[in-house]
Amino acid sequence: MTETLRVAVIGAGRMGADHIQRLHQRINGAEVAAVVDVDLARAQAAIEGIPGAVALADADEALNNGDVNAVLIATPGFLHEDILYKALAKDFPILCEKPLTPDAESAWKIVEAEEKLGRKRIQVGFMRRFDAEYAALGGIIRNGELGELLMLHHQHRNPTTPAGFTNEMLINDSVVHEFDAIRFFTGEEITSVQVRLGKATKNAPAGQHDPQHVLVETESGVLADVEIYVNAKFGYEVATQASLEDGIVNIGGDKGPYTRSAGRWGGNVTPGFEERFGAAYDVEIQSWVDAAVRGEIGGPTAWDGYATAACCEAGVEAQKNGEKVAVKLNAKPALYS
Repeated sequence: MTETLRVAVIGAGRMGADHIQRLHQRINGAEVAAVVDVDLARAQAAIEGIPGAVALADADEALNNGDVNAVLIATPGFLHEDILYKALAKDFPILCEKPLTPDAESAWKIVEAEEKLGRKRIQVGFMRRFDAEYAALGGIIRNGELGELLMLHHQHRNPTTPAGFTNEMLINDSVVHEFDAIRFFTGEEITSVQVRLGKATKNAPAGQHDPQHVLVETESGVLADVEIYVNAKFGYEVATQASLEDGIVNIGGDKGPYTRSAGRWGGNVTPGFEERFGAAYDVEIQSWVDAAVRGEIGGPTAWDGYATAACCEAGVEAQKNGEKVAVKLNAKPALYS
């Protein structure tokens, strides 16, 4: 692999534009070679000030550009599958924002296509694994300093939701991160999901039941729960509490100094995911670039994308029937073992 990744960023929306600037300003060993967006004017605006980068309206044109040797996919999830197949055919290193694809069946086909290639080329963008606090908690769990992990308690709170954010999206776009976090912390697959719908906030739009309580069990019997509350008004807060045999560990929550003065106390809550996980995105993309130079990937695999898609399908089914729903997974191929 060449020493420098020449990256085609597919999608110049909110996440794509952020990654374009990240690659240009803060990542070593990579350059933005092309930006693709159906809105060509948006692609052109995204490459302003980036020497040598070209703006295109067609992904095929970028993939066939002789100056491109890596792909970062930041389009909406329903567009990922076609681009993934084409990038795999080129044997390019791929960073694909979550979801890998919108459903488990299509995600499994991507896993099969990569397995046929014979090596892992797809890294899936579950950036929380690269957050310093997540990494620290993962280390505490894995080194056993506080005994065995018994339970996980997650809170995922957004200030509000954009127009069109459906009930199913609470699972597919939000809790998907907790599904991956639970798998990351435990090193196990999730075996079942249950969703309980209690009292709903008046701030939820029509057709959306918010908040929801998601109950999860893993292979060894670790229990986890997620409070997903996407119209919480006060800010963006992602927190986890781990209950271990010999201690309790909390991460996330309020950020910055916690001040007591003049009869008042308090701190700050981040307004959005960019502020909360900006540093994690930097570490994630740098890890991808460094690994790609070695012919490897530096984070979550296509299998992780498939497994979380299966968890999301079980979660959406559980939303509808209120029952515990088994997560159905195919046998893990040797490539990912």
